[in-house]
Amino acid sequence: MQSMSAQQQKPVILQIIPSLGAGGAEQGCIDIAAELRRAGAVPLVVSNGGGRVHELARLGVQHINLPVDTKNPWRMWRNAGALSRLIRQNKVNIVHVRSRAPAWSAYWACRRTRTPLVTTVHAPYNINGMFKRWYNSIMTSGDRVIAISESIAQYLRENYFFNHDKIRVIPRGIALEKFHPTAVTPERLIALSRQWRLPEGANIVMLPGRLTRWKGQHVLIDALALLGRRDVFGLIIGDDQGRKEYRRELEQSIAEKNLGGRVRIVDHCADMPAAYMLATIVISASTDPEGFGRVVVESQAMGRLTIASNHGGAKETLIEGQTGWLVTPGDPQALSKAIEEALSLPAGQRAILATRAMTHVATHFTRELMADKTLDVYAELLKANGFLRLEYPSLERAAE
Repeated sequence: MQSMSAQQQKPVILQIIPSLGAGGAEQGCIDIAAELRRAGAVPLVVSNGGGRVHELARLGVQHINLPVDTKNPWRMWRNAGALSRLIRQNKVNIVHVRSRAPAWSAYWACRRTRTPLVTTVHAPYNINGMFKRWYNSIMTSGDRVIAISESIAQYLRENYFFNHDKIRVIPRGIALEKFHPTAVTPERLIALSRQWRLPEGANIVMLPGRLTRWKGQHVLIDALALLGRRDVFGLIIGDDQGRKEYRRELEQSIAEKNLGGRVRIVDHCADMPAAYMLATIVISASTDPEGFGRVVVESQAMGRLTIASNHGGAKETLIEGQTGWLVTPGDPQALSKAIEEALSLPAGQRAILATRAMTHVATHFTRELMADKTLDVYAELLKANGFLRLEYPSLERAAE
């Protein structure tokens, strides 16, 4: 049991992530830091920097720069020492890590300082041999292991030997004040439409996601070729992140299928709510299972017609026939058929589907729900370690 002075201090939660760029893990880290600060706790974030550090500064959250993105064993060991000092200096009560390389450093630091560790698994990691399985297994070493979907939880149960009672399924959540049709002004729509030179009156079929083969951009191109409709314009949104060869392959496929005037690839978009509102249909065509799949949830929140691959997190976030369509992964013909069916829906049925989809997301996949459930996990560990002063309602419930 901790002393009375320890019990009276505010809980200090240290989150660790390789860097703060674009991505769902990074967004979750920022969202939880903001919620901890609102709750009266002390959030700290360690990363190797990135374009979103300023967001933490705006929230009044302290960021500590360490090279936790490294996979060099010697530097990982040095990071463990630096994290141990940070934990002691700041009287950290819980460490929460969201990636494998920094998880090794965090694990060693938490062992040295006897600090509870939380891990979040964001994806079904590839397992190529015993070494890779061992490397991945560090994410199962937390006192609590958060899986961002039941699909990820099942992956962990099937592939790693550890106490599965430690798993807590907490889906990612989105900010409804940002992802809602009424939040997007006409000026934003006009500006984005002009920037992308979208044709007037066309049905926009959009696939957002970084340019990598497993995201299925090539499947969409093949599906649009099969569809053969002149009133459909395909828009692929995503940064190639250095994958120039794959981008050239996509552009060549577009040319070969005579889709040059009807499919366009554009770089990463900073205003995705406006992008969704320009779309008639939003596609997630991933050929490998998504751990969660933010695009599917964000699209439904915006009331868009949504089509996703029938595996991974999408199976949990989209209801087939009620909030969208699920299709066989990697099957252009199935995707083409679903696009045709979605375009054929009468306006009244589209409105009903949009309302169902928006309600579904608001009920199950909000930032507030994600934050509540994450803070409940922290509360379990605070209670177990004798920390009695809990100021956040969900923490108080979990400690009772």
